[in-house]
Amino acid sequence: MALFHTLFGARDDTAAARKARDARVSASDTALRAAALLRSATALIQLSEAEARTVVGFMQLRRCAEGEAIIRQGDSGGSGDDGFMALVIEGEVTVEAVVVSRTSPLTVNVLGPGHLMGEMSLMDGAARSATCTASTEVRCAVLTRSALEALIAEEPATAAKLLSAVALRLSRRLREADGKLQLYAQLVFSMQQEIDRLVPD
Repeated sequence: MALFHTLFGARDDTAAARKARDARVSASDTALRAAALLRSATALIQLSEAEARTVVGFMQLRRCAEGEAIIRQGDSGGSGDDGFMALVIEGEVTVEAVVVSRTSPLTVNVLGPGHLMGEMSLMDGAARSATCTASTEVRCAVLTRSALEALIAEEPATAAKLLSAVALRLSRRLREADGKLQLYAQLVFSMQQEIDRLVPD
């Protein structure tokens, strides 16, 4: 009997945990809405409905008061931030960053339901690149790094699809940033030419 449990007990435990998570998600309108939003074009559209529900089963629902900083620029694992990713379910979040030569934050984006935030730090654990503040009362679903590790261990196929979708999302953002950098470089070059023309040596 001990050998049987050693060989097959872990699978039984995993199946029971999966069943409990599925039941919890199916019984919650908020969790079902989170799963639908997770598959939206602004999040991870590559996930199937079943995969999205599986991922949501590993997420924690969280309420944030208006004005609460959900993510702070510069925070990393050493400051109590374990690199979580959050999906906005209800409300609005303002994304701000302090950039070079500015003393006050610059508003980078405003996120609504179906938007993700914090996925870069979920992947690499590095310091946050922006501050995300609840502009209204916000409900979000949070995937921590420890929950991601549990997802990888228990649902490897779904975890692989999730990581692939996040990587594709980050790749698109990198390409957008690269395009902006090229545009800025062209503008700087044009400005330098105009300065050289107006102020000859």
